[in-house]
Amino acid sequence: MEHQQYAVLAAAERLVDAFARHDRDSYFSAFAPEATFIFHNLDRRLATRAEYEAEWALWETRDGFRVHACRSSDRDVQIAGSIAIFTHSVETDLSVNGEPLTSMERETIVFEKQPTGDWLAIHEHLSQRS
Repeated sequence: MEHQQYAVLAAAERLVDAFARHDRDSYFSAFAPEATFIFHNLDRRLATRAEYEAEWALWETRDGFRVHACRSSDRDVQIAGSIAIFTHSVETDLSVNGEPLTSMERETIVFEKQPTGDWLAIHEHLSQRS
């Protein structure tokens, strides 16, 4: 695997690790401000990171949302110039209103290489899997 693919995998691992620890600041810092989000549990696209942050805060306050762990498998990276597409299967342990849940999903995260050489997420698409 070439150097860029390793760098994208490292960026994805940091993002997933922050999510798994429910570390909001580290998690959201992995996304560009103009990042977009499509989630199977929402009826609309979130057009910016700020919209997602507001939705996350609502989940926490209204639903008692809390992530406890997250496992990533079946990972793949495709590089297309300054864009990278990361796909994986994800299993998340979380709680909603104090009830433990495990979600099984597939996720695509699109990263863009920044002038600094870092890879920043610009789009996330999450779908259910059985």
